[in-house]
Amino acid sequence: MKPDRCSLCNGKLHEGKTEFVARVGNRVVVIKDVPAFICEECGESYFTPEISKKIDKIMREFHEGKLLMRPIAAGEIELEI
Repeated sequence: MKPDRCSLCNGKLHEGKTEFVARVGNRVVVIKDVPAFICEECGESYFTPEISKKIDKIMREFHEGKLLMRPIAAGEIELEI
């Protein structure tokens, strides 16, 4: 079933690609070019069950140390209040 509205802001969704980003301890995993339905208003992404299963498989392989990943440049900064 194809979603048509964002559950956060009720914006219209369109098919596109996005990045899935997860922080695991002090490491960050980025999965690029993930097919998704993306809200035109707020940018929230929605994945089909098939894509979610593929993401879960990649994350499981990451936790098991089975993935060969290339490092990416990243910076981290804390918000001072």
